[in-house]
Amino acid sequence: MPSQPQRESLPFEPKSNKRQSDKADSSSTETSPKALSSEVKASRQRGKSASKSASADKPASKNTDSGIPEVVSRRMIRRMAVFAGVPTVLGMSSFVIAYLLLTRHIVEFPNVVVLLVSLGFFGLGTVGLTYGVLSASWQEDEEGSLLGLAEFSINFRRLVNGLRNKPSTSD
Repeated sequence: MPSQPQRESLPFEPKSNKRQSDKADSSSTETSPKALSSEVKASRQRGKSASKSASADKPASKNTDSGIPEVVSRRMIRRMAVFAGVPTVLGMSSFVIAYLLLTRHIVEFPNVVVLLVSLGFFGLGTVGLTYGVLSASWQEDEEGSLLGLAEFSINFRRLVNGLRNKPSTSD
């Protein structure tokens, strides 16, 4: 079985297994409580001085280290609006269309048909939310295709791999 090539991590993707290795290192070495408290104090002092210098260097509104980049976020929102908005509007309009058809005696059908049709459209809108996020290109410099089929397969694989490699929280 050929090995899979290593993929480039995304800017907003968390670094994997760093916390696990830190926990393993800290649990393997035993220190006295006094030494531990002095290490914590020193670490806090380093953190305070580093955060002051980092905040002086970077503007507060430009935080690119965490979260989804603005370009990718807007792309996801546009796709979600289309893939979830259209079926949701159709679901709501199915009530109005059914009302007009029934009151004007154009077509006679049971009420359960209206329920199932509207439920189908609302369900499709819910699926459209997920598809809108996963079909958007997660690379800042790539726009992606119109329907996003290639991007969906790549991002779905990333999602599944991320869920498989997620550390347990029962520690």
